[in-house]
Amino acid sequence: MARIVFFLLSLMVLAAPASAADVNIVVDLSQQTMTVTVDGVREYRWDVSTGKKGYRTPQGSYQPTRMHREYYSRKYDNAPMPYSIFFRGGYAIHGTSHVSALGSPASHGCVRLKTSNAKTLYNLVRAHGADNTSIRIKA
Repeated sequence: MARIVFFLLSLMVLAAPASAADVNIVVDLSQQTMTVTVDGVREYRWDVSTGKKGYRTPQGSYQPTRMHREYYSRKYDNAPMPYSIFFRGGYAIHGTSHVSALGSPASHGCVRLKTSNAKTLYNLVRAHGADNTSIRIKA
């Protein structure tokens, strides 16, 4: 009987959701960087690429609207957009293989970062929830 109780308690602990933390993503367009804080503690700072000349990355405050581990652009020749976190219409934060361009404007408006960093961010947002995540894009 004690084994059954222990087993059931173990299942309850494993099934309990992690406490949600506030995830804040700040993209600095002038610096071409992204800073990620969790409950006010800076966890990550990465180089990004945002909208190049003739394209813009929208400034403002947003929340994730949808997420896709694998996504392909319908607008730009089926370009891969791994670990996409959409925040305004077709604008997303996503991974890129064009890492040599990170740190300078090079996209059609999305916020691109190294794919391994995009995966880390994607998993962080999934773990804490889109409702607990804010995205701010500033000049």
